[in-house]
Amino acid sequence: MKSEILYPGAFPMVRVELADGEHIKAESGAMVACSPTIDIESKMEGGFLGALSRKFLTGEKFFFQTLRASRGAGEALLAPTVPGEIVILELDGVNEYMVQKDGFLAGADSINIDSQMQSMSRGLLGGEGFFILKMSGKGMLVLNSFGAIHKIELKPGQEYIVDNSHLVAWATTTSYNIEKATSGWVASFTSGEGFVCRFRGPGVVYIQSRNPGGFGAWVRQFIPVSE
Repeated sequence: MKSEILYPGAFPMVRVELADGEHIKAESGAMVACSPTIDIESKMEGGFLGALSRKFLTGEKFFFQTLRASRGAGEALLAPTVPGEIVILELDGVNEYMVQKDGFLAGADSINIDSQMQSMSRGLLGGEGFFILKMSGKGMLVLNSFGAIHKIELKPGQEYIVDNSHLVAWATTTSYNIEKATSGWVASFTSGEGFVCRFRGPGVVYIQSRNPGGFGAWVRQFIPVSE
């Protein structure tokens, strides 16, 4: 299985070349085009209970699509719904990542996608809810962001502060706490930041350059309100 990012920047696609018999899983609706040798199937990742928990606990979609090279080698073109960059990671069976609910685009069938419960404080204040996606296994993992993706590599003990609305994914080797953006409650909220995540290395954190919630609020001001 080979993959490459086409048109890097705001409107990229990822091309995945599949050998005869290979298959990948992708976010529902992610397929843009594919070879006629590729069959598209709908699948509940993790079975009915796994899909149900992912849908209601993390907000992810109930079904994933499986693209299978059933009748010879072929390729599939995949793209996310929103404008933003794509990053391809190679999981080695040891490294694991936590991913925000809209960050998964596609992955090898050997990648496991589970819902993991967060602590009370992280669930209430972190902006991602009490459950978040955990990616493990071995093989290709494709993530997407809203805006550009920026990679932060933390050394052991090194700290970095991230606005929780800008998180895409982070290695499970990192740890983090939720805290006020400033020393005071009023200043934290009037600054527009509210709560932030203080990460501690070692590990990698991927962040996105745009805030989906902030963009939604900006768009809503232009929508006429019916009387």
